[in-house]
Amino acid sequence: MPSISQRGLKMPPSPIRKLVPYADAAKSRGTKVYHLNIGQPDIATPTQILDAVKHTDMKVLEYSPSAGIETYRKKLVEYYSRNHISLAVSDIIVTTGGSEAIQFAMLCCLDAGDEIIIPEPFYANYNGYANSGGIKVVPIPSGIETGFALPSIEEFEKAITPRTKAIMICNPNNPTGYLYSSEELEVIKQICLKHDLFLMSDEAYREFCYDGRTHISALTIAGLENHAIVLDTISKRYSACGGRVGAFVTKNKELLQTAMKFAQARLSPPTFAQILAEAAVDLPLNYFDEVHAEYTNRRNTLVARLNAMPGVTCPSPGGAFYAMAKLPVEDSEAFCQWLLESFSHNGATLMMAPAAGFYATPGKGKNEVRLAYVLNENDINHAMDCLQIALEQYPGKN
Repeated sequence: MPSISQRGLKMPPSPIRKLVPYADAAKSRGTKVYHLNIGQPDIATPTQILDAVKHTDMKVLEYSPSAGIETYRKKLVEYYSRNHISLAVSDIIVTTGGSEAIQFAMLCCLDAGDEIIIPEPFYANYNGYANSGGIKVVPIPSGIETGFALPSIEEFEKAITPRTKAIMICNPNNPTGYLYSSEELEVIKQICLKHDLFLMSDEAYREFCYDGRTHISALTIAGLENHAIVLDTISKRYSACGGRVGAFVTKNKELLQTAMKFAQARLSPPTFAQILAEAAVDLPLNYFDEVHAEYTNRRNTLVARLNAMPGVTCPSPGGAFYAMAKLPVEDSEAFCQWLLESFSHNGATLMMAPAAGFYATPGKGKNEVRLAYVLNENDINHAMDCLQIALEQYPGKN
């Protein structure tokens, strides 16, 4: 029998989706599962943008240009301008989801054997794309004790080697919800300039910032024009995860020309989803007000309920719609599996993402979980009722 590639064997499973078979089995037994494991919002996708696709008068569903439909890219220039980011149409390549933008960035900036520094915990798929390119992820640890604040500049300096080519951040962060301050971004800027590194900034959750705090894009940091790459997506912004439309954005012309070769190789991003995304830019400016208020309430409910449970610690996230919690258990993956296999309360249980999969350092995050507050407050409260009782009953608790 032919052997599988080492690259394939080393590809890490998704910590977000690996417990799905256990959730499916629970549902088949009639147990309701509250899904706090995945960033799939229950906010309705705006009717206006779905209608844009429904009312398209198209005789042939053609390839779109490899860089994306020009009218959509022009709309994106408007969108970014409203967010104080000044761009030209030529600075943007439309991608098949934010995932492809991440892949383009890694393949354009790093060769096999090169290193990328990422504060951990981090979005698990960074590991997957680095693995597929033969790229080494060098984690810089942040901890729940500091709310997952940016590690010190000394930690970055210790990690830099001749093979270091880039730093990756997610701002606001998935999985922690941490929102980087201007002071922290200045630290990253100084490191990138000193060592001539690319800065890849995943800004999928730009709109989701709380407590009066604002988002600062890497593309607005003076001096990083040739270093910064923004990786973007409509998935969470417009509750359109299935649209699979993102963007690779940089002012570095050589980098854009390189990314275009990868874009041409995959032909084109999805046409219908670009039509939907173009219409989304014309949503009323107050569209995010209600969405923002809803997520703020969900966050407050989730964090308060978690911190009221004995032995549980959960920092209040400044952005995105995720929270990391430390639980009084020895192994959160075993606990999450137990929740689906052996526990129910009033015919229900909950599903969370074990946090170890968001770390590159072995042993880290073993008693932590990521929770996505993508359900309504009533469901969040029911899920927290389940968690509270489960922690009381679980045989493997500390």
